[in-house]
Amino acid sequence: MKIIISGGGTGGHVFPAIAIADAIKKMRPEAEILFVGAKGKLEMEKVPNAGYPIEGLWISGFQRSLTLRNLMFPIKLIHSWWRARQIVRRFRPDVAVGVGGYASGPTLNAAGAFGIPTVLQEQNSYPGVTNKILAKKAAKICVAYDGMEKFFPKEKIVLAGNPVRVDVFQNLKNKRQEGLAYFGLDEKKQTIFVFGGSLGARTLNEAMAAGTEVLKENEQVQVLWQCGKFYHESFKNCETARLSNVKILPFVDRMDLAYATADVVIGRAGALSISEMCLVGKPAILVPSPNVAEDHQTKNALALVEKDAALMVKDAAAKDELIWAALEVLKNPELQTRLSEKIRELAKPDAANEIAGEVLNLIKK
Repeated sequence: MKIIISGGGTGGHVFPAIAIADAIKKMRPEAEILFVGAKGKLEMEKVPNAGYPIEGLWISGFQRSLTLRNLMFPIKLIHSWWRARQIVRRFRPDVAVGVGGYASGPTLNAAGAFGIPTVLQEQNSYPGVTNKILAKKAAKICVAYDGMEKFFPKEKIVLAGNPVRVDVFQNLKNKRQEGLAYFGLDEKKQTIFVFGGSLGARTLNEAMAAGTEVLKENEQVQVLWQCGKFYHESFKNCETARLSNVKILPFVDRMDLAYATADVVIGRAGALSISEMCLVGKPAILVPSPNVAEDHQTKNALALVEKDAALMVKDAAAKDELIWAALEVLKNPELQTRLSEKIRELAKPDAANEIAGEVLNLIKK
């Protein structure tokens, strides 16, 4: 049994792909899995670390602004198509899985050309261009949101959710004291957890820096602020970071403990972050990044807001409104309970197994 999994570029693509591979291996330990990614991208490091082989394609995205890099795009695309055909012909997979990202286009296109069935995994509520194109020939399309028949053939859709590290987010109630001790937080104070991914999010950091006076006046509240490695030097000495009720870190290596301490969570609206928040079941305030294709993070956030499962603050309003919004949630136990219950209803803890099952069923057929 041979399976190709292709895509990547960001953690939102790479980590679900690895979770799917892990689920397949648990079900069928003899399965041989090969990843195909983009050279120089995150997957070329994370996939081998997870124990899987990977082949790299010379591919990158098309820039929406005028740039010299776009002159290379057709050459890279042709080269990647040729290279993907070589990989597929040599490996001879029984099925190919695309998780989105630059490499999945040439790889699944090559698989389809050889008559190999394909499965797509779409993380967002608004699909990317690559998956829209590949959907025409896909056998199954695994999605994380309702209403995706607007973009894909209804008969191909499987509402599976986004695969995340479920084991990391289990029994969080029992980890609260451990988390408070780990981060040096006060057990008598309510905690806001702010995070913007491993690199950080400028808007969230600027909102924190602008909230000095508000946080001074609300000493019964503390903030665990993950500013990101990229922004740590810029923000570690700002006035907010020096407050006694603020703990600033470049990176959080124990997300389970960070979530366990939180009474309210603030983050971007990437698909992977939202899936984690649903599993965690804590009140969430989402600040969608405006710097993404098709503004898909806003659509992700609205999918939760419309179900009363999260609050949203627009990126442009974050400096003025974000900290106040978090404080309002902390002052309202009824709102906290409602947000927690509604977001937990959207959790899909068995997503990786369900997608793995669809892949294996295709091979049986």
